[in-house]
Amino acid sequence: MVSAEPHGYSAHDTARLLPEPAKHGTLAEAETEARTPFARDRARVLHSAALRRLAGKTQVVGPGEGDVPRTRLTHSLEVAQIGRGIGGELGCDPDIVDLAGLAHDIGHPPFGHNGERALNALAGPCGGFEGNAQTLRILTRLEPKALGPDGRQYGLNLTRAALDAATKYPWPRREGTVKFGVYADDLPVFGWLRQGAPADAQCLEAQVMDWSDDVAYSVHDVEDGVLAGRISLRALGSPAERHVIAALAAAHFSHEPVEAIEAAADGLLRLPAVAALARHDYDGTLADQVALKQLTSELVGRFASAAVTGTRKAHGTGALRRYDADLVVLPPVAAEVALLKAVALRYVMSDPERLAVQIRQRELITQLTEALCLRAPEALDPAFRPAWAAAGDDAERLRVVIDQVALLTDAQAVSWHRRLTT
Repeated sequence: MVSAEPHGYSAHDTARLLPEPAKHGTLAEAETEARTPFARDRARVLHSAALRRLAGKTQVVGPGEGDVPRTRLTHSLEVAQIGRGIGGELGCDPDIVDLAGLAHDIGHPPFGHNGERALNALAGPCGGFEGNAQTLRILTRLEPKALGPDGRQYGLNLTRAALDAATKYPWPRREGTVKFGVYADDLPVFGWLRQGAPADAQCLEAQVMDWSDDVAYSVHDVEDGVLAGRISLRALGSPAERHVIAALAAAHFSHEPVEAIEAAADGLLRLPAVAALARHDYDGTLADQVALKQLTSELVGRFASAAVTGTRKAHGTGALRRYDADLVVLPPVAAEVALLKAVALRYVMSDPERLAVQIRQRELITQLTEALCLRAPEALDPAFRPAWAAAGDDAERLRVVIDQVALLTDAQAVSWHRRLTT
């Protein structure tokens, strides 16, 4: 039996690096025929251990901090939902955009971007560490799902278009470039998945995922900061604070000038849902809880609709997918998202207490990695020991250790550190 083809996608898009035989048995055959390749891909990501581990990995507020804060897992579910809506409106296959949202952060190590910084500093001899490159490595190698006849690991063995949709930075590490999407030893599979793609260009599905990530981060992480008592939207009404926030946004999240981002703050304050929470500090009453939820719902809808409207205005009403078009978000709306991201940066991630905690976390990651290098292969999970044995030099062995550490949740990193360094 052959799976149903997603409308508008070619056999090239639905190809898998490791060809798969049809499932046997009446029910399995019926299910295989009914589901598209992208629906199967989404199910593979949804059921993966790598996705489940995100429940124990830091988003902005840590998994054990505050009142039920978002983790990398809940963030990814929200990105997937936002992306599915935007992509469906544009004509992308909903499952492929949903999958990209689910998968986009599975390469993140313990302690989020802070852990990423620590591992990148340690991984210089083997090509550095980048969460998005690690995502590709997990999807195509490390997640246990598919093995070739020769014992080669194929990860989840996703379709070409699904892997491309989950590739946020479609280029290798380069001098002077912080972000990249593939390590040197994963270039063969990267070359396969990028066949026919314009150099360095994101497909439309990846652009939808990328914008959905920004929307979820800007809105939901600010919501968590408000609930944790770290953020007050009253700051947007202070000219001095608004200028500082706008300057941060211009420096880190936007190409717009500070003045344009300050104007975006004024625009947000004119929205009733924002104004209702900018008049006073959040106090946790039922009325404020409802107001906060209304704010997040309105902003997500506003930012998602802006992407659909802008793209349709630029590219017409036909179905858009893959490399048919680029996602278009008007600058004023993009400035609003950048502003909200800067709010989280100023009041949550730049908090002195949090910065002190981050120093300790980086020290823990460094010590754990060094301890594993000394105690490998016995100290590694059994699944990583064959790769250690097959490694040809110290750089390859270091990559195996980095893969092991990156896999851990926050709590596992603390536990392994305690066990291996005391």
